[in-house]
Amino acid sequence: MSPTSETAQGGRRLVIVESPAKAKTIKGYLGPGYVVEASVGHIRDLPNGAAEVPEKYTGEVRRLGVDVEHDFQPIYVVNADKKAQVRKLKEQLAESDELFLATDEDREGEAIAWHLLEVLKPKVPVHRMVFHEITKDAIQAAVANPRELNKRMVDAQETRRILDRLYGYEVSPVLWKKVMPRLSAGRVQSVATRLVVERERERIAFRSASYWDLTGTFATGRTGDASDPSNIVARLATVDGRRVAQGRDFGPDGQLKASSGQVLHLDEANARALAAALADTSFAVRSVESKPYRRSPYAPFRTTTLQQEASRKLGFGAKATMQIAQKLYENGFITYMRTDSTILSDTAVTAARAQVTQLYGADYLPDSPRVYAGKVKNAQEAHEAIRPSGDRFRTPAETGLTGDQFKLYELIWKRTVASQMKDAVGNSVTVKIGGRASDGRDAEFSASGKTITFHGFMKAYVEGADDPNAELDDRERRLPQVAQGDALSAEEITADGHATKPPARYTEASLVKELEEREIGRPSTYASIIGTILDRGYVFKKGTALVPSFLSFAVVNLLEKHFGRLVDYDFTAKMEDDLDRIARGEAQAVPWLKRFYFGEGDGATGGAAEAGNGDGDHLGGLKELVTDLGAIDAREISSFPVGNGIVLRVGRYGPYIERGEKDAEGHQRADVPEDLAPDELSVELAEELLAKPSGDFELGTDPATGHQIVAKDGRYGPYVTEVLPEGTPKTGKNAVKPRTASLFKSMTLDTVTLEDALRLMSLPRVVGTDAEGVEITAQNGRYGPYLKKGTDSRSLENEEQLFNITLEEALAIYAQPKQRGRAAAKPPLKELGTDPVSERPVVVKDGRFGPYVTDGETNATLRTGDSVEEITPERGYELLAEKRAKGPAKKTAKKTAAKKAPAKKTTAKKTAAKKTAAKKTTTAKSAAATKTAAKKTTTAKSAAAKKTTAKKTTASRTTSDD
Repeated sequence: MSPTSETAQGGRRLVIVESPAKAKTIKGYLGPGYVVEASVGHIRDLPNGAAEVPEKYTGEVRRLGVDVEHDFQPIYVVNADKKAQVRKLKEQLAESDELFLATDEDREGEAIAWHLLEVLKPKVPVHRMVFHEITKDAIQAAVANPRELNKRMVDAQETRRILDRLYGYEVSPVLWKKVMPRLSAGRVQSVATRLVVERERERIAFRSASYWDLTGTFATGRTGDASDPSNIVARLATVDGRRVAQGRDFGPDGQLKASSGQVLHLDEANARALAAALADTSFAVRSVESKPYRRSPYAPFRTTTLQQEASRKLGFGAKATMQIAQKLYENGFITYMRTDSTILSDTAVTAARAQVTQLYGADYLPDSPRVYAGKVKNAQEAHEAIRPSGDRFRTPAETGLTGDQFKLYELIWKRTVASQMKDAVGNSVTVKIGGRASDGRDAEFSASGKTITFHGFMKAYVEGADDPNAELDDRERRLPQVAQGDALSAEEITADGHATKPPARYTEASLVKELEEREIGRPSTYASIIGTILDRGYVFKKGTALVPSFLSFAVVNLLEKHFGRLVDYDFTAKMEDDLDRIARGEAQAVPWLKRFYFGEGDGATGGAAEAGNGDGDHLGGLKELVTDLGAIDAREISSFPVGNGIVLRVGRYGPYIERGEKDAEGHQRADVPEDLAPDELSVELAEELLAKPSGDFELGTDPATGHQIVAKDGRYGPYVTEVLPEGTPKTGKNAVKPRTASLFKSMTLDTVTLEDALRLMSLPRVVGTDAEGVEITAQNGRYGPYLKKGTDSRSLENEEQLFNITLEEALAIYAQPKQRGRAAAKPPLKELGTDPVSERPVVVKDGRFGPYVTDGETNATLRTGDSVEEITPERGYELLAEKRAKGPAKKTAKKTAAKKAPAKKTTAKKTAAKKTAAKKTTTAKSAAATKTAAKKTTTAKSAAAKKTTAKKTTASRTTSDD
């Protein structure tokens, strides 16, 4: 039955999708007989803590949320923030004649549909409705052609969820005990962190080396033009037949590779000597090699390639890319954005070919449609590639989109259209130029060029490169038209020095590429994985580069030494293969989980030891591994030698360096900035940090009290205080507190004087009294300097006014009407662009607690490692997205109770009114009991509110930790 007005006569149909935005779009394509509601992501999941587990479960089941003793049965609970939505769905279902489950067609979407069935328990016909794009035709076709729920996909998702729960809940407590509280471990999260750490280790081990070569500019003697230049620039290739060393001959440590022993490594002296010897040499063209050049278009986007290209070309992070793509999908602009397939449907191919003809002409259209490989390894379900939706593609100008949504749609549109265009063709030419130096050495130079005779798909789209210095495919290099034997004159020969560079840090794009190439995890979860390691503080950003924190070094060190299997790249990829075998029905989930957790089953050879050290079967026993922690030396795994007897340690309150043992003579210690890149901590910098003054700065003696005055660096910044004599009571009713004052913003520990300290500690200062005798004081508070008169406070413009403002000036301030609300907004420190979610301009501002990003609706404070100067637009969007995901600030129990107070009074009055005067005692007891019950109810509601996790974004899906 097609969804038309006739449907209304056939009953009422409830369609459940995942997000409210998608529900709104789909509702417009269905008839009046349909009600479209959103589940808002998962409605049910494993419990977040023991408090959410039903009382009947105890012990390990309560801790893990999984009954490992009974076939790893998961304990599912309805999320606290979804209970109201579940009630609404049940009410809607009770009034419906059919139920359509229209969640996304992947493992997570199938699992959401299954959980909806389990919770709603429908008594009406149920249909699984699937579609890959949100267009009228696609939605109507999905309603007309439903399918059954795919239980195998549900089982595959559940197995992953259980595996990741066991991994995270068993390994994370080890990190809490041995490294720092509130850390987390994850099956792919930890491996991704290890990749970033290993790249930083390579940078730390790197030692720069120099190498030299020559560049020659050779003239043909002809007058050149655009198609036939007059000269050719070539680089020295060989000397006496030996190839000259180039950057590719040096390893990641910066030194010449052993395999490059036959190459000639020129130093500066040799290079300059050779250049001088070639000054009067006659040169000639020794060979001209021309080859046809052909470049085929790139495949349409899948999830990972979209993330990589959006990073290269648009500067979007993986998370921001997926958020923007989600919006485009839900509003009907593109097909489903979580896909591992590069296949285009016949409809899409027809649409793309039509636009090629329309926009570029028939000459750019190949005779037959292009077909691309289906899927990558470890792919999920076979969706179509990411493309513009519909049977006719809207050009970017026709969409009406703006900002980042327009940019991403344009990228997808160009890539899709280009994928159905002809190859780019041309010629590539290599010219060899030789001559003999005055010292008898033979030198040969080489130059390469490329000409494109037909640009083909490059008219529409050229892929970006991870290396900013890389030459793009559409770049031409024209060489003069020369032939073998032609004489050339050397206009200039220069010696060029080069230095090897450390391996580049990963960016989000290159990390996604690395994970995919190693077949680790699922491409659809890479964005959330990168978001997690950033949120946990394992990695921070410098520009677009991912820099590991010192904390991540300690975590990876522990995992490598004691849980080697769990962060082994091949092991993680093998687990992915196993999970896919389970998804295909080739293996059973429960026996596999038993082997992983208990080390049981055929082929298991010894449990924990082998799971940890990398020998034997790839599925050892996790449980035994995390039980015996005696061998883990917490101090050792968090200590890293720097040099000169200096050791970096990762403590519970951050990284620090020290030399010598604590409390021993000559012991030195200094904190290390948390945003310092590990490869920047040299011996020289460590010595500089240790040499800085630390501890108390003795300023002198207060002449009024005789107490020593010192300056200190405290948890909340630098301050001054007095040292009270020994024996001064510190507790009890006679306790004496030392005078203390924070330093002004203009002061530092090494410049503050005794006079400054005494002035600071003299605050608050009495300015005078008003006409009514009320005292006015000048005080320095949490939010800056201010005046106080009774309960009336007024801000001062600067800290110096605390000491020099007069009574007249203070009275003049109080004579002005008090400003209500906030002061005039400060101008933004930086403009970042348009937020992909709220579609509002995002700026960086200076706030009460430091710089923050805002789109006018949501504010997010900059994290450690972020700076106003270096923060990128996509980083700003990420911070806002994370803040939105946390939801609004939670109200305290005290406020909640206060709001309930009127209801309690009413209840008490009603209770009293029902009682007679002769039963006053009973009435009093009853009223007291009623109030107690009301308080308990209020407290319970408040506690429930505290547990509510507000994750009501459009992408609110609980994915595996992959």
